[in-house]
Amino acid sequence: MSKQNQFDVIVIGGGIVGLATAYQLSMKYPDKRIAVLEKEAEVAQHQSSHNSGVIHSGIYYKPGSLKATNCKRGYDLLLDFCQKHEIDYEICGKVIVATDESELPVLDTIFQKGVKNGLEGIRKISAEETKEFEPHVKAVQSILVPQAGIVDYLEVAKKYAQLIQEKGHAVLCNQEVVKTTKTSDGIILETNSQSFSCKQLINCAGLYSDKLALQNTTDVPIKILPFRGEYYEVKPEKQYLVKNLIYPVPNINFPFLGVHFTRMIKGGIEAGPNAVLAFKREGYTNRQFKGSEFWETISYSGFRKIASKYWKDGLMEMRRSYSKRLFVNALQKLIPEITMDDVVPGRAGVRAVACSPSGEMADDYIFADDGNVVNVLNAPSPAATSSLAIGETVAQKSGAFLKG
Repeated sequence: MSKQNQFDVIVIGGGIVGLATAYQLSMKYPDKRIAVLEKEAEVAQHQSSHNSGVIHSGIYYKPGSLKATNCKRGYDLLLDFCQKHEIDYEICGKVIVATDESELPVLDTIFQKGVKNGLEGIRKISAEETKEFEPHVKAVQSILVPQAGIVDYLEVAKKYAQLIQEKGHAVLCNQEVVKTTKTSDGIILETNSQSFSCKQLINCAGLYSDKLALQNTTDVPIKILPFRGEYYEVKPEKQYLVKNLIYPVPNINFPFLGVHFTRMIKGGIEAGPNAVLAFKREGYTNRQFKGSEFWETISYSGFRKIASKYWKDGLMEMRRSYSKRLFVNALQKLIPEITMDDVVPGRAGVRAVACSPSGEMADDYIFADDGNVVNVLNAPSPAATSSLAIGETVAQKSGAFLKG
């Protein structure tokens, strides 16, 4: 193996979390050789660039959880980073809208979480006040969240990669890791074309994080289930219906936030996403299918337990995937004026949902340390907002091996 393929640290996965981790490592340990291995031809081609582009405030998360603490810290770090590197962003605020009296108890629970998580300026507003911020929204009451914003996370991720390389480290694309092996001297990685070695390995492989973790540790308490989120785009002539960010009160019986309206930093309005089981881990349409991955999902005990618990909600999400009318019906709960003629099919993303064998969907970040390996097993939303904070956390976990 050539010396140029020998590193102190290798990060598997060139998504926003992997790149933020490598960036934070390069800041903390400037004398160490660091590489990021990414299987695609460019960085951030999956979850990092297929999300809604929202800068999350942290209002939804359990106080004291890793999601809550990393979101608050990551939010501040992200804004500082964007300002320093002249990346466009906007703190535009959002409203979380109760459209029915029955949703008010959940709305209040969300508000209390926001208060406990230290959000400033959030407040409940009446239907009349809601219309001052979003004139076309139907509401009985809302929460105004001033801290929420928008950014292009692909641009952020590319800036991380650029800075890593400027510091003399490597971001290597078209390098799909197929095997990792622990040795007495460190870890050997084999990709589709080369071999690499490192003293410290960090797994940030997103949708494939569990599979890579199984190569280096026996303690992998979850399996990744892929859920596709599909969007519609609001036609230009109807974009006046949405000023900024409009979210519904989430369904407490289904672990996703529900379809919402998002103004994008580079223009346009997106509506979505839904949440449907993908037929492969990177299945961005309902026509993409990989038999081995689909069977792995549906045969997993955790998935079967989820399906038995949420089958009605899951069936409705699946019907919305195939029916534009049903999708628009969901949007009309927030904005009654929107019609089928006002939206066109847009892009889609795939969420990596970590699930235990007992059928519990992980509601927090999961890091699994095993000697000189750190596996980031679960980093769902708001991981993009929290990326620099997550990177800090992983860099700290790697310290024992990198200080030697």
